[in-house]
Amino acid sequence: MDFELSDEHRMLKELVARFVRDELMPLEAGVMAREAEGKGLGIGEAEHRRLDQKAGELGLFGLDAPEDVGGSDLPMTAMVGVEEELGRCVTPYTLPPDSPNLRMLMATVNERQREAYLAPYVAGKTVSAIGISEPSAGSDPAAMTTRAVRDGDDWVINGRKIWISRAADADFTILMAVTDPEKKARGGITAFIVDKGTPGFNVLRRIPMIGGAYTYEVALEDCRVEGWKLLGQEGAGFAPMQTRLGTRRIQMAAWSVGMAQRALDMVIEYAPQRKTFGAPLSERQAIQFWVAEAATKIHATRLMTYHCAWKLDRGMDVRNEISMIKWFATEMAYETVDRAMQAFGAMGMTKELPLSLMQAKLRTMRIYDGPTEIHKWVVARNLLGTRK
Repeated sequence: MDFELSDEHRMLKELVARFVRDELMPLEAGVMAREAEGKGLGIGEAEHRRLDQKAGELGLFGLDAPEDVGGSDLPMTAMVGVEEELGRCVTPYTLPPDSPNLRMLMATVNERQREAYLAPYVAGKTVSAIGISEPSAGSDPAAMTTRAVRDGDDWVINGRKIWISRAADADFTILMAVTDPEKKARGGITAFIVDKGTPGFNVLRRIPMIGGAYTYEVALEDCRVEGWKLLGQEGAGFAPMQTRLGTRRIQMAAWSVGMAQRALDMVIEYAPQRKTFGAPLSERQAIQFWVAEAATKIHATRLMTYHCAWKLDRGMDVRNEISMIKWFATEMAYETVDRAMQAFGAMGMTKELPLSLMQAKLRTMRIYDGPTEIHKWVVARNLLGTRK
């Protein structure tokens, strides 16, 4: 067993760490101030373009995308290191393109779709969204009711989607819909590409989330999609959707490691400086135990995440591991950040430190892409053989 990254992947991780330190960290104070004023979590279009330009110059576009469309075709183990470094900073920025939707496209596009959608996406020219959840169907895809019906060469989609990030701004949305109500999740769910501005794709409202983020609710009302924009095979949308969700869950585990490590580093720096009742916090057993426990759990989570990525890169079954790291990592990081806030006392309650935004992000991460309880249930039923 090799517990070292290759030299190439280690240098990439270090490059991303410098990008975070030099480009993203200086923006944190402004991000926190705007969020504190109720202006949302963002960096502005001009700043985003500047970061894209810098990331492009450093060769950080399309890291895990196929080489034939301009990517670097890096394995998931390399991406874990990248995402861990990005997780250390609360400045909201994603290296183009967003890996989960990228991996779903990679698994489904035909040649026409590769040229029209995948290549521009890898080049950072387009932004995507995905519509899976519905007001009455969250973690249970079998409860999905959004329906796509064939009409000649086209498809007509009707239904509701909710909790969609970037729905109002995305150039295209990957939309999941039922094409066979009898089969549903077992061969009756299909993926479609819906372009921005398509008649019948109606953004109903922007939903404010904790931590200054937003999601959207969308209504599909006789939304007509050309037949060639069906992704993959009719009725076979569930498997590539799981590929997409699995990618996000590994990404979230890596982000969690990054956030927890940042919070721990802050406590380690602060504890010797802060005195209470004549002694530094670093001499208090409670703080010492928090530090030891956090360091141990971060180490365990990092190893679990790399191991899951290693298995995925080798085409092995990672359904249990994906669920394990998703719930364990987010809960671990939430606990670590919460204890860091406690250690900082009143200052930990302010919006002048990044801890509050980290906590808010982790709180939502404990819900989206499958809440903790669902993932524990998945692991248990797989081990106990209770899945019907």
